[in-house]
Amino acid sequence: MDASTKTDKKANPAERANVFSLLTFVYMFPIFKRSFKNGLKEDDLFRPLGEHKSGLLGEKLEKIWREEHRKHKKSALHRALFKLFGPQFVWLGIVKLVDEVLLVVLVPLSIGRLVSYFENNEKYSISETEAYMQALAVVLCLLVDAFLSHPSMMGFMHITMKMRVSCSSLVYRKTLRLSRTALASTTIGQLVNLLSNDVSKFDQGFLLAHYVWIGPIQAAVGTYLIYREIGVAAFFGVAFLLSFIPMQIYLGKRTSVLRLRTALRTDERVRLMNEIISGIQVIKMYCWEKPFAQLIAFARKKEMNAIRAHAFLLGLVYSFEMFVTRTSVFISILGYILLGSYVTAEKVFTVKAIYDVLRPVITILFSVSISSIAEVNISLLRIQKFLSYAEQELEVKSVKNGVSKNASNGSLVPYHSPVEVRARLLLENVNAKWLEENSESTLKGINLSISSNQVVAVIGPVGSGKSSLLNVFLRELPVESGKMDIQGKVSYSSQEPWLFSGSVRQNILFGNEYDEERYKQVVEVCALISDFELFPYGDKTLVGEKGKALSGGQKARINLARCIYKKADIYLLDDPLSAVDANVGKHLYDRCVKGFLKDKICILITHQLQYLSSADKIVIMKDGRVEMEGKYAELQTSGLDFAKLLEQFHTEEVDEKDKKKAKSRQNSECTEEEDDEDEGPLIEKEQMKSGSIKPALYFEYLKAGGGKVMMVLLAAAFIAGQFVANAGDYYVTYWVNLEQDFTDKFFKNLTKENETLDRAPVIYAYSGITLGTIIFSVVHSLYFMLYFTLASINLHSTSFSSIIQATMRFYNNNPSGRILNRFSKDLGYIDEYIPPVLFDVIEVALMLIGAFTLSFIVDLWLLVPSVILITIFYFLRIIYIQTSRSVKRIEGITRSPIFGHMTASMHGLSTIRAFSAQKLLVREFDDYQDNHSAAWFLFIASNRCFGFWLDMICIVFFAIAVFVLMYFNKSVYGGDIGLVVTQYIMLIGSLQWGMRQWSELENHMVSVERLLEYHSVESEPERKELVSLPKSWPESGRVEFRDVCLRYNPTDPNVLKNVNFVVQPKEKVGIVGRTGAGKSSTITALFQLYPIEGSIVIDDVDTTKLPLEQVRSKISIIPQEPVLFSGTMRKNLDPFEEYSDEVLWNALDQVELKDVVSELPSGLHSNVSEGGSNFSVGQRQLVCLARALIRNNKILVMDEATANVDPHTDALIQNTIREKFAECTVLTIAHRLHTVMDSDKILVMSAGCVEEFDHPYNLLKQERGILYNLVQNTGRATATNLENIAKESFEKKLKTE
Repeated sequence: MDASTKTDKKANPAERANVFSLLTFVYMFPIFKRSFKNGLKEDDLFRPLGEHKSGLLGEKLEKIWREEHRKHKKSALHRALFKLFGPQFVWLGIVKLVDEVLLVVLVPLSIGRLVSYFENNEKYSISETEAYMQALAVVLCLLVDAFLSHPSMMGFMHITMKMRVSCSSLVYRKTLRLSRTALASTTIGQLVNLLSNDVSKFDQGFLLAHYVWIGPIQAAVGTYLIYREIGVAAFFGVAFLLSFIPMQIYLGKRTSVLRLRTALRTDERVRLMNEIISGIQVIKMYCWEKPFAQLIAFARKKEMNAIRAHAFLLGLVYSFEMFVTRTSVFISILGYILLGSYVTAEKVFTVKAIYDVLRPVITILFSVSISSIAEVNISLLRIQKFLSYAEQELEVKSVKNGVSKNASNGSLVPYHSPVEVRARLLLENVNAKWLEENSESTLKGINLSISSNQVVAVIGPVGSGKSSLLNVFLRELPVESGKMDIQGKVSYSSQEPWLFSGSVRQNILFGNEYDEERYKQVVEVCALISDFELFPYGDKTLVGEKGKALSGGQKARINLARCIYKKADIYLLDDPLSAVDANVGKHLYDRCVKGFLKDKICILITHQLQYLSSADKIVIMKDGRVEMEGKYAELQTSGLDFAKLLEQFHTEEVDEKDKKKAKSRQNSECTEEEDDEDEGPLIEKEQMKSGSIKPALYFEYLKAGGGKVMMVLLAAAFIAGQFVANAGDYYVTYWVNLEQDFTDKFFKNLTKENETLDRAPVIYAYSGITLGTIIFSVVHSLYFMLYFTLASINLHSTSFSSIIQATMRFYNNNPSGRILNRFSKDLGYIDEYIPPVLFDVIEVALMLIGAFTLSFIVDLWLLVPSVILITIFYFLRIIYIQTSRSVKRIEGITRSPIFGHMTASMHGLSTIRAFSAQKLLVREFDDYQDNHSAAWFLFIASNRCFGFWLDMICIVFFAIAVFVLMYFNKSVYGGDIGLVVTQYIMLIGSLQWGMRQWSELENHMVSVERLLEYHSVESEPERKELVSLPKSWPESGRVEFRDVCLRYNPTDPNVLKNVNFVVQPKEKVGIVGRTGAGKSSTITALFQLYPIEGSIVIDDVDTTKLPLEQVRSKISIIPQEPVLFSGTMRKNLDPFEEYSDEVLWNALDQVELKDVVSELPSGLHSNVSEGGSNFSVGQRQLVCLARALIRNNKILVMDEATANVDPHTDALIQNTIREKFAECTVLTIAHRLHTVMDSDKILVMSAGCVEEFDHPYNLLKQERGILYNLVQNTGRATATNLENIAKESFEKKLKTE
């Protein structure tokens, strides 16, 4: 299905790595080297590891899930995941526990002993050798920690990644099996959100899940150790530390509630974005940008309220990190002194070291693990809810009355039978409805039996249940009661052509074997030969997303070709003839339906009644019932009103013009041509930026949050906070050193009688500093979070207003998935991910400065190793960021196709099922996932490798610093040594974390960059309003084209070439021409959707000088593909709420939709589902007509609006236009010649030029004319009929003049 070729990839380096290499991540070195030299491209990705294969994981999980789902409905997914990944997960948890307990037991005790060596009181002191041993013990502990924690983290990342991959695969497989009822309650936005946000919750915090139980164990061990040092006072400090746990649990709960709220609101906004992007052309023509922008603004505001609350809570959690340990140490020491003991350096720093180990676990990791478990739980419940939706039934049992009989169908259940079974379709008294809750059935009491090979034509007015009938055969529409029996394989061609992005040939084969002879035949009978000649690469041409590089007629014929290429016994064709012109329609009917399918059952829904005379059977439907069935002759004599229609259509052949977007669109899809002629074109790939993130980008981001003053305030708050905190650290040392001096004096008998150390001022000062720390921490964290929430709001509103005003070319070059990705994933990062990461980076940087400053105060010699360390770090980071950034970018780019594939599959679900192509599509989806997994594996491995080696370097530095202090400076105070050691140990974990977060920040700033790119997209021209223009312009509706040229891309040739013509006020003009003549382009030019040269003058005003909004709002259009938006019916008719309900009901009444709408549960305020799918195509067309009636403009444009409607509705539309728009100028792109033969003039286009322009009667006199030829081609009887219509209208005109 995919157009890009799959290249063989190199084996993953981790496959062959030995144990040492896996523990130390050495296997990543060659990758860092290569990426540092040449950067990484998508082609450099490795094969995913065997255990990451999406297909395998999906199958395993699906199997276990099915078993579990039978027993436990609610928790099936949880249990299945545990069964699949639990054992590994638990084992890694035990490793983690050992690691954490080791840290809390050994390191602090060794530090305490080491400090005591420098205290001069003889009775505690230890020998120099022992001091060195203790220092060595600290270093060894840290080494063991590095060897345990990084590989185990890598293990967790592996597991969470596999969980994500398997869940995504499960969701996609489920999508292909959803029943229609379930589909009605899921939107594409919701699925994209499941695949992007919900499953990524595994990767985000679930790694830390084990701290839920490790935390309490570690806290207990720690408390016992502190108790050993300072007795009862231990409990005061620990109690303060633990008092944060309930608060954090509460915050965690609130966070997950807010997460769910945010997820739902984001769903809503993404869904709206999706609709806007899909329907942008119509939105521009209707000038509806403003109401849609308001809708988005409203959705975004609701979303931001939840995000803001979330950010506020996060700010609180972050402020704890700064003051909780420091305050705990303060409380413990205070308690110890008040209970009448004296502090010593050994005691204070042992206690401080224990608190330092406990702090991250208790204040952050424990609460993060709780909230991440809660979040993953919510995501799992969302996925589980989706997985338990009803599925399409493959075996159809006849219900209630009638004997139960299992029908079998080759397309869904292979039918094995020794006897050759004749193909047949049988419906006995079948009732069916789409949704359980609908009061009325869609199909009522259908009896139909088709056994021999025949062409059955199904006709009937709009909404009479024709497509629903086919959906019953396809098992898409559930049968409530009655009996249905289908023998034979089924193939299907949908009413709205569905194409996936791939080549034309891939679209026709759709997973079937290529059989050259059959393929050629199919291409010929579907009239595609001439199109292939026009295409730049023949049948290897890419069709673009949803086939947007093709005209409507081409899409329809490729859709039909796919249907008949499949070998089947029963062919269901849903109105394939309406999108093509008369000649092609005749060709398709004769060659394809009557010729190629002559030995098959063929059910054809059609509005082209001229073909009925040769059908073997005609079924007339009305209101979901079969009104009549029989041969043509039988129906003619039946006296039904349809017989009247048949009369007047007796031999008339309808002229249908090919839906066409100009040929040059074809080229906009192809970005580079290959020399090798066998290669097809390549779709424009998503731009991958390279190079580092510029400081200017950070400045832009900061600027989005507030002005210069706000920035300075933010910086000041951070610096002040850090200063106070470090002052507190230093003060402890100062106090302990005072005590040591005093003790020394005491032992040397230098103290005066009864002299004591006055501790009161010391305690007061320390209390003041601690209080200051608390206040500053909270203030700067909250201020920071709110600042960046504001930045997020501003970035979104600027980008959105920029793309809604972008030119149409921007939308043609960017597939909707790409734009959506920026407004869902990238915006999600900016909203919730970048601020906390940025916060970490700033905090660690300040902490580093603080720690170094303190250590220089102790001993200036420490400056040397510090500078060396910083330099090494900086260079390592440069190497790492090179790899990490390109890997992260590749990861983003390999993620887009997953969503694109999902969206395309949702759109073409019934086709996919009719062709049993599910396996093919699942395989395709798995390939996309594997590609993404390969990128993701590189990403996590490079992260871990970097972290591990940073820790190693830190430990070496720490060892050097301590031994330097011990060797060169024997006279140092115990307090000073304690300060240096504790500060450095704090740095070890934090530094690598800070560096990783810094790289992470750079990687995610790409999201800001991608969103900022949309600030500067090419927007539609802004022009000044003419003050002199009267409000009522245009009063008469005269339209004049002067030398108009139009091209879709600056590099392409013109599609319209110097077009000149004048339409007088109130004239009705038909526009005709063969495929690609430039009919639709003329309308595009009128609305100025693309830049045009020349001028278009309406009522003596040159519209190329007016603001676009003013021009477009004065022209009504009934577009080629009717578009409805989700929301109420009222919003669809009148988004600005300018008209009263009465006006709207009146308009609906005129287009005969009043009954339909008033039957809906809440009338005008009833909801229209996404894309208007709860109305038939014909009904959607009528809604568009109602819109035009309501706007009541002087100029109306109809773009082939009668393509998908039956003759009755067609007549209704024509009459409405004749009556209601009698005073208006009407331009119609003609489809069936008889609809425009009575026009005042006909404009004949050919190859982008005006060929003929006059009254049809005059044009038909020119025997060499194009129109004359078009009319003659319809057959003698029809031609005569058309000539008569033209003549009558001409004579009538003469009389009135």
